[in-house]
Amino acid sequence: MAAKATTGNKRTTTVGVYRTHEEAARAVAELKRAGFTDNQVSLVGKDDRGNVKTEGSKAAEGAATGVAVGAGAAALTSLGITFGIIPVVGPILALGPLAAALISAASGAAVGGLAGGLIGLGIPEEESQYYEGEVKAGRYIVAVQSPDRYQEAWSVLHGTGAYNHETAATARTAATGGQTMQVREEELHARKQPVQTGEVRVHKDVVTEQRTLEVPVTREEVVIERHPVSGKTAPGAPIRAGEEVRIPVREEQVHVEKTNVVKEEVSVGKRKVQDTERVGGTVRKEEVRVETEGEAKVRDEGTNRGKK
Repeated sequence: MAAKATTGNKRTTTVGVYRTHEEAARAVAELKRAGFTDNQVSLVGKDDRGNVKTEGSKAAEGAATGVAVGAGAAALTSLGITFGIIPVVGPILALGPLAAALISAASGAAVGGLAGGLIGLGIPEEESQYYEGEVKAGRYIVAVQSPDRYQEAWSVLHGTGAYNHETAATARTAATGGQTMQVREEELHARKQPVQTGEVRVHKDVVTEQRTLEVPVTREEVVIERHPVSGKTAPGAPIRAGEEVRIPVREEQVHVEKTNVVKEEVSVGKRKVQDTERVGGTVRKEEVRVETEGEAKVRDEGTNRGKK
């Protein structure tokens, strides 16, 4: 994340730290190619070798002779980089409005050193002191004043290798010339794929069973009633054989008929049921082990503590 000065909630100044003035000079060139002007870009770095001591807002002509290191004096002066001295920090290589203010013996910012100049740009005191400490340690800072392009400015700075007050912890190993070791471990990842585990067939069979129906039926039967008669004279007809009375007798008969009727409907389909399966496996991981000899002391600042 870019270090920034703010006006209210608006960011105005972005700062990046570089380990060499070659990197810083390259960053300045990239900023200018991106359209940032000389009045927006400042570079300040300690000149440990040149031992240049000049006064005023501009350096003497012979100052470049004492800075023949790194990218070379010619390359630096071609970028407009001047040379001077500020309190607390000492001899510096400088570029831009911040640098001019710091180099100027009459500037109020010079009284408070580099931190005072950065505070004047709106950068918090703690961050300003941090950047002054970086310059004292031989590193270089590039400051870009652009309220409307702060994120673009940081993208250029970060893209050219800068770090800042907030990202310093990440850059600390590289800044001190150390090496980085990656600690890895295996992770389990479950992958699902549909497989056929069976099949369901639905069909119909014909089953025969015996059923009995009780059906009420009506039939006729002949009822003969006899009544005794005494002393009654039968009229006229002689007694003869063969006289008969015919009475038809009927009854209901049951005929069984069969018809097809729908008794049930069966719907066949599929649905998804959510279950949970527990899967496992053996994974490996790397652990950092720190071994010391003699009176060497180790301060482990990481989250994965090594073992001494």
